Amino acid sequence: MRIVRTRDNVDLAEVKQLLARPHVDEVEVSPQALERTKQIFGEPLTPLQSVERILSEVRRDGDAGLLYYIEKIDGQTLRPDELVVTEAEYAAAEEAVSQEFRESLQRAAARVQGFHERQRENSWFSTEPNGVIVGQRVIPLERVGLYVPGGNAPLVSTVLMGALPPKAAGVGEVWMATPLRSGQIDPHLLVAAKVCGVTNVVKAGGAQAIGALAFGTETVPSVDKIVGPGNLYVTLAKKLVYGRVGIESLAGPSEILVLADETADPRYVAADMLSQAEHDWDAASCLITTSESLAAAVEIELQKQLALLPTAAVAQESLDRWGLLVVARDLNEAVELTNIFAAEHLELMVKSPWEVLGRIQHAGAVFIGPYSAEPIGDYVAGPNHILPTNGTARFSSPLTTNDFVKKSSVIGYSPEGLLQDGPHAVRMADTEGLAAHSESVAVRLRDLEAGGEDA
Repeated sequence: MRIVRTRDNVDLAEVKQLLARPHVDEVEVSPQALERTKQIFGEPLTPLQSVERILSEVRRDGDAGLLYYIEKIDGQTLRPDELVVTEAEYAAAEEAVSQEFRESLQRAAARVQGFHERQRENSWFSTEPNGVIVGQRVIPLERVGLYVPGGNAPLVSTVLMGALPPKAAGVGEVWMATPLRSGQIDPHLLVAAKVCGVTNVVKAGGAQAIGALAFGTETVPSVDKIVGPGNLYVTLAKKLVYGRVGIESLAGPSEILVLADETADPRYVAADMLSQAEHDWDAASCLITTSESLAAAVEIELQKQLALLPTAAVAQESLDRWGLLVVARDLNEAVELTNIFAAEHLELMVKSPWEVLGRIQHAGAVFIGPYSAEPIGDYVAGPNHILPTNGTARFSSPLTTNDFVKKSSVIGYSPEGLLQDGPHAVRMADTEGLAAHSESVAVRLRDLEAGGEDA
């Protein structure tokens, strides 16, 4: 873990560069990855080239292309009629999970659903005295695709955060894609899909799943928007299909920043930093503090907790590569640094966190006080945990219900309204040299001025 003290005349902007991670297009390709692509495609390809090949073939061949890459990449052989999870598989999943899990899932789902229902916007219309009506219609998307990574653990929380917001928005169908592992989908994921109202679950992962959701196949319908995290290949695939479908973001590795003073408990700070470090070795865990003693105590506590952590190997690698501990001169400087970082997850473990909150300009989600542990936000608090990463909190927001609607403007002019506003539109069109624009309004004005309709 790197340690920086700003009193050593370190420029604040330089501090952020210590965590500058490559954009999705700039990730270096390992020799192992190139060898893997040679096994799949017959020649070594970069990740971008690989994804372009997969998307092209899934678009062209439909189910056949999807099934081909499920077998080549995931090692699973399926028939077209086996692509979508059946009711019998859902029933078996229900039997396989514990009652305690179902209770926790239901509680989390209720909180996430309730939060996102409160985000819903309504259509509105405004009628002016001259009879002009303007307004906005809020219309749910028809069909959304949710990608849930496979990995070594079932990401149940991704199902909650990716499926419940579109349902709260009124989306008609949510199609979920997740890869098979050892011939099956983890039953916890299937139970979560049922609880969250997922329409169907497709047994596919990687770029091939993104291609199926974007282009559609004989079995998988094309969707309007794709959301959900994934590896480099999934992220590149989402980038390439953007424009044909919507996407929520190009998510990078997870990150946490703890802003703390001398009142913070080093055990809590270390535990929360490790909660992100264990995600993968590219996750970033950072502490900005005004207290030298807290910084020293957190360093000690990190090693104590790592010794007991089953995921210690990954977490230690993450801390070695991207861990950062900054000792600032004072709280003002600490807040300034915090805004420079624009962290995905920000914890305020300071004496007066609600006062500091008003000074925070850039953060995906803010956790207030010592008992608001970041994982509470991952699972049960209610707000979405699909958040802007890698500094994009400067200009983007968490996933919300409103990411699953589109808005149409509504304009209705009366004769009186056109007589009042029309001449201004004609003048502006003439200024732009757009004669047909001008005449479109002018022809109506001439009719009204000639008494063609009661004004």
